[in-house]
Amino acid sequence: MSESRAFCPRCGDPVPERSATDADGETSADPLRPGAEVELCDSCYFESFDFVDAPDRIDVRVCAQCGAVYRGNRWVDVGAQDYTDIAIEEVSEALAVHVDVEDVAWQVEPEQIDENTIRMHCYFTGVVRGTPVEEQVMVPVKIARQTCLRCGRIAGDYYASIVQIRAEDRTPTSEEMDRAKEIANTVVADMEATGDRNAFVTEMGEVDEGLNIKVSTNKIGKKISNKMIEEFGGTVNDAETLVTEDEDGNEVYRVTFAVRLPPYTPGDVIDLADDDGGPVIVRSARGNLKGIRATTGERYEAGYEEGNAPDARKLGDLEDAVETTVVTVEDENAVQVLDPETYQAKTVSRPDYFDPEAETVPVLKSRAGLHVLPGSDGDTDQDVDDEEYDPYADTGADV
Repeated sequence: MSESRAFCPRCGDPVPERSATDADGETSADPLRPGAEVELCDSCYFESFDFVDAPDRIDVRVCAQCGAVYRGNRWVDVGAQDYTDIAIEEVSEALAVHVDVEDVAWQVEPEQIDENTIRMHCYFTGVVRGTPVEEQVMVPVKIARQTCLRCGRIAGDYYASIVQIRAEDRTPTSEEMDRAKEIANTVVADMEATGDRNAFVTEMGEVDEGLNIKVSTNKIGKKISNKMIEEFGGTVNDAETLVTEDEDGNEVYRVTFAVRLPPYTPGDVIDLADDDGGPVIVRSARGNLKGIRATTGERYEAGYEEGNAPDARKLGDLEDAVETTVVTVEDENAVQVLDPETYQAKTVSRPDYFDPEAETVPVLKSRAGLHVLPGSDGDTDQDVDDEEYDPYADTGADV
């Protein structure tokens, strides 16, 4: 009685019977039975078996300035503590284990040869066809220090946009310029957090007229400009200048954003032209100028055509106020105080925010006369819209 069994197609030795679903080794077509597959024997299988597929060498491009790693076709911030961490990651991605191996375990031991070379000793264990297997490979990793595109641009003072902070008929205050710097740094930090490596501030420089901020993209410049207008009011205009062409022949433009802040800032005391209502304490210059009358405490808002720059002259600001003694409260419309210069008792208008129990009050003496100003707590006993400005409140805002 004849026996039918499979033989190894390479050496001819008999192959133990296995079901198609249990076979996990290399197979070869049986020429005597077209369409059927015959497994190699263990000896022939392990003769050509490669447990681990490892490259002869790995070259890693690292930015010497920021530590970014070049992967694929771009630079990537990996946040590695040192180059050993980077080498381990690169080797882990480059190594491949045979698909037939089960219960794979491995570990890697780095050996620092010099500052640019790390030998990665990799140890593998697993099971194939019920047979334990193990292998050791050594992969040298070469560190090539270069300069990434971002750091190269920073070193070359590259910028695509410039934001010019100016003010109408005045110089921007230190608060306004500090806020512009804060906004620029915050915008860049937010964009970097989302993985945008092209975001950076090239230069911030104060000039006689205000502040110039050079940034890496037009998007950053536009955001800084809009945030300044949101907080302080004013206008912004942009102008493009052709600077070069890229490698594809496309025109490259540099954009200048000219931010023009309003002539008056919150806390200014102004005397409106052709207006008999008395000086106005500015509370907001966003949109139309808004404030309160120093004579009555009533609200004031400039008309649409006047916007945030009504025809007026500046008398001073809240910080110019001098504390003086309240002599007597005459009635609901008048109060008598000492003139801070002559020390004579003078009757002045009593605004709504005046505290009748106060012994002293801040006053401002100017060409328009003597006027009582709000106290340092900014309390005017007036309902203030959310968008209006409190003269003594913190002007910081989220970006």
